[in-house]
Amino acid sequence: MSLAALKPLIRKHSEIGILLVALLLVLLFIATSGGRWNNAYNISTILQVTATLGLMTLGIALVIGTGEIDISVGSTFGMAALIYLFLAVRIDPALAALVAVAAGGAIGAFNGLLVTRTGTPSLIVTLGSLMIFRGLAIALTSGFAFSVPYKDRGALSYFVLGGDNVFRFGSFSGVNTGFLWLIVGLVVLTIALKFARFGNHLLAVGGSAASAHSRGVRVDRVKLNAFIICGLLAGLGGVLEAGKLGSADGSMGRLMELQAIASCVLGGCLLAGGRISLLGALVGTFVLSSIQSYLVVMAIAPQWFMVLLGIIVVLAALSDRGLRQWALKR
Repeated sequence: MSLAALKPLIRKHSEIGILLVALLLVLLFIATSGGRWNNAYNISTILQVTATLGLMTLGIALVIGTGEIDISVGSTFGMAALIYLFLAVRIDPALAALVAVAAGGAIGAFNGLLVTRTGTPSLIVTLGSLMIFRGLAIALTSGFAFSVPYKDRGALSYFVLGGDNVFRFGSFSGVNTGFLWLIVGLVVLTIALKFARFGNHLLAVGGSAASAHSRGVRVDRVKLNAFIICGLLAGLGGVLEAGKLGSADGSMGRLMELQAIASCVLGGCLLAGGRISLLGALVGTFVLSSIQSYLVVMAIAPQWFMVLLGIIVVLAALSDRGLRQWALKR
């Protein structure tokens, strides 16, 4: 296939850029890690990290698609994890999970209502929410962790909610059940975006809210729904992470909002709205999880993760811009 033949493909699929970045990084990590990165156990760990961060990323992508932003998802993630673990030892774990996910949706609704009813920029609203709910999480835990006794983690509910792995074989330790939830979320949201009115309205609002309103789209409702879904997915991610670890403290989810936003940018989502790629965003999540894992297996100080994250986000954004400009040239 010639380079010219690639232009229509790149114009149509915004995730092409991040797929190329992911491929190059995988080859680099394999070549330089001496087998420490590309082994079955480490790949399983990367997929576990991708699962919970990926759910948050899907939600952020929807909000970005409307031209808004939600930087409170990390604290939503942490609050849902704490609510789940607090209730799971007192009521049925499945019911506790529903309450925790609903709490995430309520935080999303709180953000969405403030943005749509007051006209306050979503960056300011969700920054306030981030501080409110992170502060609540720290205050409620008083520096201690909520946990579920190990002897109580054998119930089916814990298994389904991230408490164990499936598809084990050989040295491969399996895929956490949270990853299956991520696949379900990707499929459902992709169908909604491609074949349902919700997807058309969401991208129309992100492209031009005024134009969408003139064509009968209820702009505020679309944005509110995006915030609610984002909160629900962040809440589900928190539940699955708590189920996997069996414990959570007030700092859980800290800085994950930045990683989720970075994943969306890497995956070809336009921060101005109107263009998103759920698959690209998840590939971006995989890239960030892979970088983090590479630093661990190569015994590089974890502080360098944020440095590399910033460099890769800037380079990916510039590469994506250049690639699309090239593809748009006739």
